[in-house]
Amino acid sequence: MSDIKTSDVEIYEEKEVSMSPKARLTLEIVGAAIFGALSLVLSLFVVPFLPRTPEGFAYFDPVSIIWVTCFLIFGPLAGILCCIIGMATLFPFDPFTPIGPLMKFSATFSLIIVPILMLYWYKKRGGGRLSQKLKDPKTYIIYGLQGVAFRIIVMVILNIIVYLAFYGSTGLEYWIFIVILLNALTSVWDLVIPYFIVFGTKIDQKFEIW
Repeated sequence: MSDIKTSDVEIYEEKEVSMSPKARLTLEIVGAAIFGALSLVLSLFVVPFLPRTPEGFAYFDPVSIIWVTCFLIFGPLAGILCCIIGMATLFPFDPFTPIGPLMKFSATFSLIIVPILMLYWYKKRGGGRLSQKLKDPKTYIIYGLQGVAFRIIVMVILNIIVYLAFYGSTGLEYWIFIVILLNALTSVWDLVIPYFIVFGTKIDQKFEIW
């Protein structure tokens, strides 16, 4: 946060006061809806052409990147709503419905819920703007790693359940290894790319919602 000038902080505080709670809520919902719809477009026209492992896992998932970007721009509520809206819009189109959309939601939600909880703990201790706290690279890395760890735990548990239901126990160890490896890899893209999109281009300073 050392790169944030005092004048910038004053502007943030002034805009936070000037924006009513109703206006902020409306903006969060609209932002979640727009980004949720955008993730559907990417899922239909980009995701099918991405390279995948023989097991069907993608090395790169732009849908989760969109959901995390929404969270960084519009805040925790919008991020959670975007995940829900995005998942709901995928149900009619995903060939692995309901498993595919539910897995995508679980992976992304698990990734962002830990930073969200940590930020609210920071806020209760008298911290300032949550977005500016998360903008600090050190904080983002620490919270992000915690989110990645939680995501991997959740996805391993869910994948074990799904794998046992469809394939039995044969090959389960290899499947778990692939789940851990791919979730760790995609988590890096899901966190790093949105960070540079939002904070690197200073989009956060244009919206200043949270």
